[in-house]
Amino acid sequence: MLANVIGWTAASWGVVMALSPMLQLRRMLQTRSSDDISVGYFLLLIPGFALWVLYGAVRHDLVLAVPNALAAVTGVTVIVTASRLRKSHREPSRTADLA
Repeated sequence: MLANVIGWTAASWGVVMALSPMLQLRRMLQTRSSDDISVGYFLLLIPGFALWVLYGAVRHDLVLAVPNALAAVTGVTVIVTASRLRKSHREPSRTADLA
């Protein structure tokens, strides 16, 4: 019983941790800049999250699978957003070409 309580408590906090990069995502969207984000950091985390999801799935353990699945999705979202913002900063403005 105690193990289940601790497991679900840890999983609940894991969900909070998995969603915490959304704060960075919000900041990127506000500033329209991803200069302060390390994409490499998230690229290193995602395979680990995927392995924990796989391990949780094999064990039929939602406590492991759910928070790590959310973390992986959040990480991919941050990477995609950061990459798009960086690409938009590199491309010259079309209105500048018309002037």
